[in-house]
Amino acid sequence: MKYLDEYRDAETARQYAQAIARITTQPWTIMEICGGQTHAIVKFGIDELLPASLTLVHGPGCPVCVTPVDLIDKAIEIAARPDTILCSFGDMLRVPGTRRDLLSAKAAGADVRIVYSPTDCLKIARDNPARQVVFFAVGFETTAPANAMAVYAARQQGIANFSMLVSHVLVPPAMEAILSAPQNQVQGFLAAGHVCAVMGYTEYEPIAQRYHTPIVVTGFEPLDILQGVYMCVRQLEEGRAEVENQYTRVVRREGNPQAQKLIHEVFEIGPRTWRGIGEIPHSGYALRPAYADFDAERRFGLTARGAEESGECIAGLVLQGVKKPDQCPAFGTRCTPEHPLGAPMVSSEGACAAYYLYRRPAVAPARA
Repeated sequence: MKYLDEYRDAETARQYAQAIARITTQPWTIMEICGGQTHAIVKFGIDELLPASLTLVHGPGCPVCVTPVDLIDKAIEIAARPDTILCSFGDMLRVPGTRRDLLSAKAAGADVRIVYSPTDCLKIARDNPARQVVFFAVGFETTAPANAMAVYAARQQGIANFSMLVSHVLVPPAMEAILSAPQNQVQGFLAAGHVCAVMGYTEYEPIAQRYHTPIVVTGFEPLDILQGVYMCVRQLEEGRAEVENQYTRVVRREGNPQAQKLIHEVFEIGPRTWRGIGEIPHSGYALRPAYADFDAERRFGLTARGAEESGECIAGLVLQGVKKPDQCPAFGTRCTPEHPLGAPMVSSEGACAAYYLYRRPAVAPARA
């Protein structure tokens, strides 16, 4: 909890933790979905404020972490082409593929560029008409509107040398996969507020009913998370299983209908492979047939290769809430941000990266 005292509402946070302790009468396990929430929990020691009987586990809410090895390899293959510019958000560059990552491909001469918006790629494409420009479109529903807008605008503007390598994943099917798994330990969820700001939370209501599991849409400040935990524990203690909205200042039940309309114009739902977890039906977006000309896999004739992950990495168990990062034998030794075995160690939202930053045991200085 070394950072909690630096938080502007530290005393209020402690009061929330005391309120949670008062209503907790038995052990419960709650999963926060989003990697941003995970980093806040670990950085501020929120889990250490809670009663020992209450366990927070970390979910698959880091889109970089769940991008499969096969797609990383495809991105590297595209980037290696001399007529291609591959654009990506920065935290994808260090994610390991089968043999190397995008950063090492860039060091070897590939034209890999960091962008801050997919629409930046349209300008790059216009400025380089003789080259193919590919955007590595990774994300949950949160980034889908911007990615859909880039494809929609490219078609409207006739930008034919632009395409996307799509790796979009969806939260509700992943939650169902976790709840239906034999090793499931999760009894309640803190849902990602930014995803629900786009999509609303009507999709979560059948899940709460079907699995009798409370779901609380939650923000990202420590107080948001503590209030979300309080609301979730209260439901568990009362035997309720509903969807509640803690993040009312941002999220509405119906979400953002205009953003949803654009998403559904460009993308359709299909199966998606999640790194460390496997294929989950109906858990991803793919470009609709009307926009297939902007599909980089189709444009470059890329097919599945069955790439395998490191056998030593337990990221799949971490992403499903079965294990915590510091329970991995390789954590902080054979797996570090400089030499990662898996994506959760290098992503800015990865659980392993959070533990490495804030929970890594101090290393004793070497003796002279």
